[in-house]
Amino acid sequence: MFMPESVHYPVGDARQPAQSRPVRVICVTSGKGGVGKTNVTVNLALALSLQNQSVMLLDADLGLANVDVMLGLRPLYNLSHVISQERSLAEVIVSGPNGIRIVPASSGIKRMAELTPQENAGLVGAFSELNDSLDVLLIDSCAGISESVVTFSRASHEVMVVVCDEPASITDAYALIKLLSQEHGMDRFQILANRVASAQEGRELFHKLLRVSDRFLDVALNFCGFIPEDPQLRKAVRAQRAVVEAFPNSRSAEAFHRLSAQIIGRWPIPRDASGYLQFFIERLIDPAGRLKELAA
Repeated sequence: MFMPESVHYPVGDARQPAQSRPVRVICVTSGKGGVGKTNVTVNLALALSLQNQSVMLLDADLGLANVDVMLGLRPLYNLSHVISQERSLAEVIVSGPNGIRIVPASSGIKRMAELTPQENAGLVGAFSELNDSLDVLLIDSCAGISESVVTFSRASHEVMVVVCDEPASITDAYALIKLLSQEHGMDRFQILANRVASAQEGRELFHKLLRVSDRFLDVALNFCGFIPEDPQLRKAVRAQRAVVEAFPNSRSAEAFHRLSAQIIGRWPIPRDASGYLQFFIERLIDPAGRLKELAA
């Protein structure tokens, strides 16, 4: 039985994949808060791990982190200790359900929400120190259009934008996609409809966003699925557990399993590091690679 306590992940675990396998780096983000982004990330991480994927979850909502709270974890250290150089990245990683590795962030520390571009880049670069081999690195970014969101989105292979059927959610999702497209050259986004009644409602929500993006932006949006409104998911949140673990036969758990299967089976496999911060996953893809110096 999984115990909610801080346990450092052992090096050389038998579940680790071969070193040569590429790593999928997926940034989960949203235009506004309150759309269920962190819940999506946590449950997707567990669903992927249950399909024999070696998963790491980075809580990149640096000032208002809550991945550890959602899973009932009590980490001793977090990313604020990495920024202050009190601990290495490997020392703050804790183990979650089914062996997922979690990099916790701090909560309620204003300084962490105001990192400079150089500090964000340094944090991203710290991943080059890791020796662990992974299949998937999930990044739970903060909501909105902050420098942190831009940094982690650009350093990922895929950006999944979580949206719900509210005008503000749709408007802010469009604003985020517009920023990443027009100012940072990103042209492909995965769209996940959250808290909808059915697949049809999810597709209708996607098409609302697609119509405006097709009119004004040169981007490709892909509907990657939907997560239904589910009272059992709310029960799991109150119990500080992932719904995939707490209620494995629930509608929402089944949706997370469909999403994870699609990622493994249909999404393109990355061939190399992408984005302007290529060293972000250099060590994960090529463990023999050396840490590159941060660009000025």
